[in-house]
Amino acid sequence: MGRPAIAIFEERAETRDETMFRARGRTGDSSFPMTIVNVSPHGFMARCETGLPVGSLVSVTLPVVGDFTGEVRWTLGGRIGCRLTREIPPALYQFALAAMR
Repeated sequence: MGRPAIAIFEERAETRDETMFRARGRTGDSSFPMTIVNVSPHGFMARCETGLPVGSLVSVTLPVVGDFTGEVRWTLGGRIGCRLTREIPPALYQFALAAMR
């Protein structure tokens, strides 16, 4: 029998910081509204109504640090979890977080 779906969340190595940042996600030629509800230097969770398959890439512009791309790792009920393809620079993370709150 497979692992329960919740195991995806438990494998995350770092805690996330709560936000409520409205952004535009981009995939290919399309864009869509999303709300980033938590973030870490390596990923984020967002609410969005766009059906994105696991493995797809989503670009988003974050305050202070600019454009980042995340790989969709899971989807569940209008939420997506993304792992960033590069880390938010540690020296700028707290400034970006403050701007997203």
